Amino acid sequence: QVQLVESGGGLVQVGGSLRLSCAASGGFFSNYAMGWFRQVPGKEREFVAAIRSSGRYYADSVRGRFSISRDNVKNTMYLQMNSLTPEDTAVYYCAAGSRGLIAQNAMDYWGKGTLVTVSS
Repeated sequence: QVQLVESGGGLVQVGGSLRLSCAASGGFFSNYAMGWFRQVPGKEREFVAAIRSSGRYYADSVRGRFSISRDNVKNTMYLQMNSLTPEDTAVYYCAAGSRGLIAQNAMDYWGKGTLVTVSS
């Protein structure tokens, strides 16, 4: 059974950094598209970043501050987040899609999320 488990969330001050990890198990993920999404209570979940064989993709709001990567040997995806602002506060979810598409509705598997809180 496919499982995605996020870790690395927490409380950080404005301007600080965090690195999120997403450990995948139960499948062959090297060919999957994988991504990070986030959700603030009361708002829709939104795209943050994604990675697949053809490249890396970022939301405009995080481009230049966040970096997505993956280690296919460890079946782990990462999100390095720098220069954090209060607007980055959200629950961050990792997701994987077997079709190689990065759209939210194309993701087949989801983690349970990890909370990132940026305090001012």
